[in-house]
Amino acid sequence: MTHDIVPTHLVVKAMRDNGYKNASYALAELMDNSIQADATRVELLCGQREYKGDYRVTMRIHQIAVLDNGKGMDADTLRIALQFGNGRYLEAENHTGIGRFGMGLPSSSISQCTKVDVWSWQNGVDSALHTYLDLKKIESGELAEVPEPLPLAIPEIWRRVGSLFEKSGTLVMWSDLDRIMFKTANAIIDNSEFLIGRLYRSFLNSGKLQIRMVAFNMDIPNQLEEKYALPNDPGYLMERTSCPTPWDKTSMFSPWGGQYFEVIHVIRFRDQDHEVKVRFSLAKEQARPGRNPGALPHGKHAAKNVGLSIVRADRELDLDRGWSSPSDARDRWWGVEIDFPPGLDDLFGVTNNKQSARNFSEMAKLDVEMLLDGKSMEEVRAELEEDDDPRGPLLDIVNRIQTSINTMRRVLRAQKASGDDDDDGKRHNPNSTEAIATEATNERKEEGHAGKTDEQESQSPQERERDIQQVLVDQGVAEQKAEMLAATTVSSGLKYLFSKSDIETPAFFSVTLKGGAIIITLNTNHPAYSRLVEILQEDVEGEDEETLKERLAKARDGLELLLMAWARYEDEQPDGRLREAAKKARWEWGQIAQRFLESEDA
Repeated sequence: MTHDIVPTHLVVKAMRDNGYKNASYALAELMDNSIQADATRVELLCGQREYKGDYRVTMRIHQIAVLDNGKGMDADTLRIALQFGNGRYLEAENHTGIGRFGMGLPSSSISQCTKVDVWSWQNGVDSALHTYLDLKKIESGELAEVPEPLPLAIPEIWRRVGSLFEKSGTLVMWSDLDRIMFKTANAIIDNSEFLIGRLYRSFLNSGKLQIRMVAFNMDIPNQLEEKYALPNDPGYLMERTSCPTPWDKTSMFSPWGGQYFEVIHVIRFRDQDHEVKVRFSLAKEQARPGRNPGALPHGKHAAKNVGLSIVRADRELDLDRGWSSPSDARDRWWGVEIDFPPGLDDLFGVTNNKQSARNFSEMAKLDVEMLLDGKSMEEVRAELEEDDDPRGPLLDIVNRIQTSINTMRRVLRAQKASGDDDDDGKRHNPNSTEAIATEATNERKEEGHAGKTDEQESQSPQERERDIQQVLVDQGVAEQKAEMLAATTVSSGLKYLFSKSDIETPAFFSVTLKGGAIIITLNTNHPAYSRLVEILQEDVEGEDEETLKERLAKARDGLELLLMAWARYEDEQPDGRLREAAKKARWEWGQIAQRFLESEDA
């Protein structure tokens, strides 16, 4: 009778629930080992067989293998590689690449299967050594340690579908796939392709790594389907990626922040300096055409890449959605990537399965302003570092990221708003609100009511267009769009021009009198915009009657609240001149509004 503190078979059984999100993440752990072994080519080989069910015959995944052309392992290294918590990269001085924890191969494998076989060779494939782990034998007590690696020929099936049996390499094979969520070979590849392309995008983009993915029938191995992984860049700055056309061969985003699109922070940790790089990117305006660009193929692709990309040693750990808002569609159109070296693993809180950086992710919702509470950033950072709080060294980075994301959201809102100003040739429509208001204004001018912009109409058309265009550009409208809007306004004889911008004031809208035009700029940052304007401009295609009624009800509520806000404004005015001035402004505005609205009815 043994007296182990924890029986081995129970430990291994518990390790099966080790946090790998699915088979794709577990397979990525094997590819990490390949890259650490200097592989330039990796193959994901998924073999399936016919399965006879009660009613039909279907294909089911049977075995999975990962093959590489790395430097291979000798007998000692191979045996260590299958031991839990052992490996060549455990010590701090060896933390220079993707590997580290000595848990990857066995831990990832048993999360998906009960048996893993490994062949590795360093002097031709015929010299391959083999060993394995078998959970059933471990649970029965038959297997207490990793078997000594012995020469064993690689099964012919893998020799036929694989193409990397060169001077050196490794083959890892999974059998008894009892925890694989994906049931077919194609499903495994389809679901892995997006993730693998993202995790290893830097290696794929630089040409340092090629990943071939093969689905085949193990009974007819000459019938196979193959594809090669393309980079999947959530920052969309890379070219020739998996992003759908027209952005598959060119970058969909642009670097954001000018010369500061890549910010380098130097962090002192355990008596060493480490560089942490943060990169920002923003969607090009051409990528967001019309009112619903998110419904386009590239918009749907971007929706699956929402979040902050956490990168360690050129390999992505996690696409952390905690930095984005599930309800904000703009978040698919910006990218942020933070890249740190393995020497900062403990500071960032890198997990054993290399799927997240917990310490850093926990700071996504950190309220920096509340933390400062009147103190300077330097004071708060010093206090946190004195208490060995990991937030201290990361505080500046988090503040920069949060501030930049909020700014990019405002830029995206301003871009989108300015892009909607002339949809469907609205300004050329004689029944447009701008045309109706212009006609009513001309009638008032004939009655003797004069405005400042009336005097500006004496300027040449070129001068007027230039003045209007400059106002729009200053508000964040793209130069080409501003030029078109200015030219249309002047040539059509319109008096009014609507614009939209993120105005840093509490006003719902601003009025600019320039170039003979009255430029009304709606503040997209004001809640009245989302409650009144935006909710009525959203695309209604495909929405049911109940949803449309709900939208109109929200708009009605928004209008009522806006009117009540004005009423309260009058109520708060002191008795006398100020209250009378507010009442007079309401009356006179109401008279003009009545005239404009009656013109529309006519």
